Amino acid sequence: MATKAFQKIYTQLEAITKATVALRAQGISNDELAVVDGRLAQVVKTKGDLVTLQVFAGTEGIPTNAEVTFLGAPPTLKVSDELAGRFFDAYGRPLDGGPEVEGKEVQIGGPSVNPYKRRQPSQIIPTGIAGIDLNNTLVSGQKIPFFADPDQPYNNVMAQVALRADVDKIILGGMGLTNDDYLYFKHEFEAAGALDKIISFVNTTEQPPVERLLIPDMALTAAEYFAVEKNEKVLVLLTDMTLYADALSIVSNRMDQIPSKDSMPGSLYSDLAKIYEKAVQLPDGGSITIIAVTTLNDGDITHAIPDNTGYITEGQLFLRADPDSGKVIIDPFRSLSRLKQLVQGKQTRKDHSQVMNASVRLYADAQNAKTKLENGFDLSDYDHRCLKYATAYATRILAIDVNIKIDEMLDTAWELFGTYFTKAETGIKQEFIDQYWKGN
Repeated sequence: MATKAFQKIYTQLEAITKATVALRAQGISNDELAVVDGRLAQVVKTKGDLVTLQVFAGTEGIPTNAEVTFLGAPPTLKVSDELAGRFFDAYGRPLDGGPEVEGKEVQIGGPSVNPYKRRQPSQIIPTGIAGIDLNNTLVSGQKIPFFADPDQPYNNVMAQVALRADVDKIILGGMGLTNDDYLYFKHEFEAAGALDKIISFVNTTEQPPVERLLIPDMALTAAEYFAVEKNEKVLVLLTDMTLYADALSIVSNRMDQIPSKDSMPGSLYSDLAKIYEKAVQLPDGGSITIIAVTTLNDGDITHAIPDNTGYITEGQLFLRADPDSGKVIIDPFRSLSRLKQLVQGKQTRKDHSQVMNASVRLYADAQNAKTKLENGFDLSDYDHRCLKYATAYATRILAIDVNIKIDEMLDTAWELFGTYFTKAETGIKQEFIDQYWKGN
């Protein structure tokens, strides 16, 4: 990388760790980029004239007299309509062999939208996945995580959401993806002919973990361009935030900072909030909605990463394997969208809330019947019908491979009600029974 006359160059390092270097320098700002011995780095701490930089490719082999060139600015991304359909690395460089993007150069990681300019989320985002649309309806401007064990097909679900969501732009931020995952996303997007509305920023397992820290900011900078300047509805998909937090921990620990809960840095909450608070509904119709995967360790939601995430976001979506149907489902008990009431029955059919509540209540009765069976109690006729209903409900509605529109979801639920229950057992208002009941 060629230097310019105004750039500051130093040749004396005072400290080197596995991920960072430190030196004395004047007039340096936080987040500023630098080149250390030919490797890209970023300022992560300044104390007086002592400047600490994280070196994205690691510090192995860097001598104490290495040349350090400060570039005078934080990381940037060129934004324009040319971003659409492209794959980029953590620095915004093309991964797909295409040309460099021409456009306005924008600093990444800027502040979120002024609260005064925000509007209450009010537009539904259909995904075609009944476990989301029926039970945990997404709203534009919402921020919500997927909680999943590492062996769950969460990236498959993210790809499905990307292809099905009714939005103007999809922006994928992939952190620590395997090459297989990267190729899977690329193949799925190309095969569906949807590349014209999808933009991807990718860090793979072969690349330095600390590069993951750039991915969310790159993705959200692109999202802000399309939402703010183009008034478009943008959905940002981030996977995996646990690997992002692990990268934060790597840098923090190698800077000898005192770790907080679960070896995470004390700044974890604010680091995550800086990302999630980019979700916004704008007055002119543009919006940024964020769905982010957080992988769990043996289902532990008390770990610092999901624990902090839960305080920031507006609900959560849980993936789990259902033994009865043999499907991966979105768990109706542990999943929650705190904004769904803003659109259910307003932008969907009037019976939506009633059907959702009845479906989940009857599914809960099936779980109670299963507990009775496991403990050796006799089952009633109602219990047996609940168990049959639960398998059908998981297979036809909750499974992540179900791809139907919301009205069809509601009609399917009514069909199941009529097959396994009486009208009174559903507990649904008579006006909806009269209009939609499909049984005897």
